[in-house]
Amino acid sequence: QVELVESGGGSVQAGGSLRLSCAPSGATAYMFTSIVMAWFRQSPGKEREAVAIIDRGGATTYSNSAQGRFTISKDNAKKTLYLQMNAVTPEDTAMYYCARRGRNYPGSSFAEKDYVVWGQGTQVTVSS
Repeated sequence: QVELVESGGGSVQAGGSLRLSCAPSGATAYMFTSIVMAWFRQSPGKEREAVAIIDRGGATTYSNSAQGRFTISKDNAKKTLYLQMNAVTPEDTAMYYCARRGRNYPGSSFAEKDYVVWGQGTQVTVSS
């Protein structure tokens, strides 16, 4: 069963904006308010990297490249995770994934290995 489904990717011109969504199901939906969630991205030939993290209290952490341009948020009533991307550049072109940690791990982490459930990704392409 796929527990995380991303949407909202597409093509955008440099300087534009895009909002990604991530909808949980199953166990992830059940524990949505109790877990750390994050957005990762992966470009061809590069390792997957975390860009934004939100803990169960709503505190957020960003990578240097995302800081000031991206905003991670979640709507507990709708059980949806978001990534608002502003002022995008061609370097933001990547497959974007949402992911979650286990319920017993409340700390934010940039390490891919610390996330146990992943979505299948949504492609973002930024043209110059």
